[in-house]
Amino acid sequence: MERNETEGVRLQKVMANAGVASRRASEDLIARGRVRVNGEVVTELGTRIDPDADLVDVDGQAVQLDTSKRYVMLNKPTGVVSSMNDDRGRADLRDFTRDWEERLFNVGRLDAETSGLLVLTNDGELAQVLAHPKYGVTKVYIAKVRGSVSAQTIAELTRGFDLDDGPIKADKARLLDTSRGTSLVELTLHSGRNRIVRRMMAAVGHPVIELVRRQFGPLHLGTLSAGGTRELTKVERGALLTLSRHETGAPQNASSTTDQKDSRD
Repeated sequence: MERNETEGVRLQKVMANAGVASRRASEDLIARGRVRVNGEVVTELGTRIDPDADLVDVDGQAVQLDTSKRYVMLNKPTGVVSSMNDDRGRADLRDFTRDWEERLFNVGRLDAETSGLLVLTNDGELAQVLAHPKYGVTKVYIAKVRGSVSAQTIAELTRGFDLDDGPIKADKARLLDTSRGTSLVELTLHSGRNRIVRRMMAAVGHPVIELVRRQFGPLHLGTLSAGGTRELTKVERGALLTLSRHETGAPQNASSTTDQKDSRD
């Protein structure tokens, strides 16, 4: 990797500023061959990079260099539409973004009756990858449905069947509980089609009563309460950036040219 020795910022300083480790510890990571710049291992301590253009990862995990980007997890309550300015006067996402100076927007959508994990960010490029059906980011849902779901129904969900807009199947499905005429089903999907979980469960004879998204890509909702927000941790941000770079196959910084398509689950 050829680089001008006087331009840019020393790699270990960039890593320290990004919170990876102290400058001295970052130098050790570089010397041990654990750091890559634009997909190439760098071991020279004098290496300089452009933090605005170059991509850095440590042990295969992407490092966020642009500290102006904000990534927030929201446990969206039911009754709230996935919009920053609903033109019908319904409760929207604005109340959950007031604590941040940046202009945040939602990555994809959950319908008003669905609760759970929603990502808010000002990183448009990453949002395009996470939300676009082309990349098929995995989501995990817990659905409370009517009736007692059988093992045969679980098998049908993973085997697949036709809906009015084409064939569909769950990546994974499992029955969590059945009692008093209702069942809890966990579904893992990469489809971004509108209201897909509700339509799938209705098609197999078990309409959804309640639906929550527990996982989005590498992110887990955990114990975040309904209506609660928190910034993603350094590890979570790295996981999202790693996923984005992997999905686009970009070894170096490149803008996405795909259009974001919102999906409602």
